[in-house]
Amino acid sequence: MPDLSDPYLARDHARSKHGTVVDAMQTLPANTATHVPEDIDAKQLIWAETFSSGEYGSRVLKRGTRVRLVDVDGDACCQFIVHHASRPYERLNVADTVKVQWNGYLGEGKLLLSDMGRVLMSIVRDTSGRHDTFCGPSTAWSNAKRYGDGENYSKQPNARDRFLLALLKHGMGKKDIPPSLNFFKGVTIGEDGSLHFNGDAKPSFIELRAEMDVLVTFANCPHVLDPRPGYTASPLRAFAWQGPPTLADDPIRNASPEAQRAFENVDDWLL
Repeated sequence: MPDLSDPYLARDHARSKHGTVVDAMQTLPANTATHVPEDIDAKQLIWAETFSSGEYGSRVLKRGTRVRLVDVDGDACCQFIVHHASRPYERLNVADTVKVQWNGYLGEGKLLLSDMGRVLMSIVRDTSGRHDTFCGPSTAWSNAKRYGDGENYSKQPNARDRFLLALLKHGMGKKDIPPSLNFFKGVTIGEDGSLHFNGDAKPSFIELRAEMDVLVTFANCPHVLDPRPGYTASPLRAFAWQGPPTLADDPIRNASPEAQRAFENVDDWLL
């Protein structure tokens, strides 16, 4: 253990760590990142960061930006929320996301809808197919019940409190936390209405396109229904790059009357 009793010694120790690279950290500048998927142009990256078990992240993304979330080892759980960046009282509405699209199971081509009928983000690619719209984020209570502790600064932090830490940095609080989506850990509904947990178990990714300026927030914490006694979430990587806004003839925009209306609501807001 280095001697940090003197401020000069502490400074020298801190400076000696300059340039150190660890598995879970943000890469600055983003276009120098390694482990970039082959189909992404690293030179175009505006965000590249790896999140280990229990970590969280948030980022403001401009309209048209693509963000790819990568489950590196097949055992991440990305508990995810999104807000309209310029007016965060408009946020993800999971109930409307399910109801308006007549589908409780997300995948490629589906939309993330706000509580005002607009598209916040669309799913342009998905190699996982196992996501959850039903269970929401883990909490201090749910983690304490399974792991013995679930406080924010314990070894088993919960997703809801991680969301709070992220949102506080943007001037928001508890009232601004909506129910979350859970990527890479699927839940299906049985004929009797029971919930069935389906872990991913393979490396995969989901890629989303921002249809408005958005604030994305997520926590890499075990799913509330994960039956394992140990707190387990493998690394999650985020890559983002700028892209063009969605065109009028985009197949996701025109996939259904409901999708067309949601995009028209975005157009109306932009006007």
